[in-house]
Amino acid sequence: MSLTREAYHRLTPLPHPGGRLFVKPGARGYRDPVHDLLQKTVEPFGERALDLNPGVGWGSLPLEGKMAVERLETSRAAFRCLTASGLQARLALPWEASAGAYDLVVLALPAGRGTAYVQASLVAAARALRVGGRLYLAGDKNKGFERYFKEARALLGYGVVVRREGPYRVALLEKEMEAPPLPSLWRAFSARILGAEYTFHHLPGVFSAGKVDPASLLLLEALQERLGPEGVRGRQVLDLGAGYGALTLPLARMGAEVVGVEDDLASVLSLQRGLEANALKAQALHSDVDEALTEEARFDIIVTNPPFHVGGAVILDVAQAFVDVAAARLRPGGVFFLVSNPFLKYEPLLEEKFGAFQTLKVAEYKVLFAEKRGR
Repeated sequence: MSLTREAYHRLTPLPHPGGRLFVKPGARGYRDPVHDLLQKTVEPFGERALDLNPGVGWGSLPLEGKMAVERLETSRAAFRCLTASGLQARLALPWEASAGAYDLVVLALPAGRGTAYVQASLVAAARALRVGGRLYLAGDKNKGFERYFKEARALLGYGVVVRREGPYRVALLEKEMEAPPLPSLWRAFSARILGAEYTFHHLPGVFSAGKVDPASLLLLEALQERLGPEGVRGRQVLDLGAGYGALTLPLARMGAEVVGVEDDLASVLSLQRGLEANALKAQALHSDVDEALTEEARFDIIVTNPPFHVGGAVILDVAQAFVDVAAARLRPGGVFFLVSNPFLKYEPLLEEKFGAFQTLKVAEYKVLFAEKRGR
């Protein structure tokens, strides 16, 4: 049975000594071996600690009650769990941490977000620590841990691996030197889509940074062929998992009233900057799937190029929730376009939620289409 919208949004409490930790589908950091190893390893040091990739908060949980622990989180889904658990957290990027303010920093390497994001996170950790402060760095040797550990030592100074379990590692480093300044993080690239030119802006870590992914292009081609060149003008469109705007910007230029919802803060900021740079109007909402929408919000068209990874693992919770949200959020007669890898079997889910579907295109990716019945 597929994951319903209600089940996706449900927060589950996990009792632990001192309180409860809330988890939910789509929120990383629980039953994750890197965060698990951190949880077994971290010890208090000094008075103030910072977790730069907390997820639901599992890795730095042993520090609670022993230090003042702050957490910077980019995922709206994870932030909802942190808030429900009563853990001190704010929605922010790692490099927004205060410089020289912490005795201890905890960082589960966000290797799935790419080298530029990891390197910016390492510089952020080095800058956040006072001289003499410590960094717990955790990761997977099959996903670049040795390389990033070497880079962390170049930034901080002394460091040693203190725990190993299978391919997973936790290192402890001490800051012996002043940290370098943050590098320039914003990047831009141009693309021609359906005959129009766009300049996209993005921060590190966003999906398909540096080029428009071919799946999104295929969806837009299928949508235009199905609805015609004027088919979205004046229509209310929801872009589920909008990223930096590969679908939102073209749909806005085609005359649609677009709402883009996105779980990742770096992507939301990138989408907002792209809209401004191209003089386009659309809403960019930081949202755990449809959590930021009003309960009554409904749309004529919903599009999605859904994610199927959470923390590097292939997990379809979010994508399943996208399909259920589309079925709930479309007006009668509204249409849904989904693009995915051919090996992902969304067809039974569309059959279940909409009663029928069509395959519009199959190339390197496939575009599926469904219509909401009723009046």
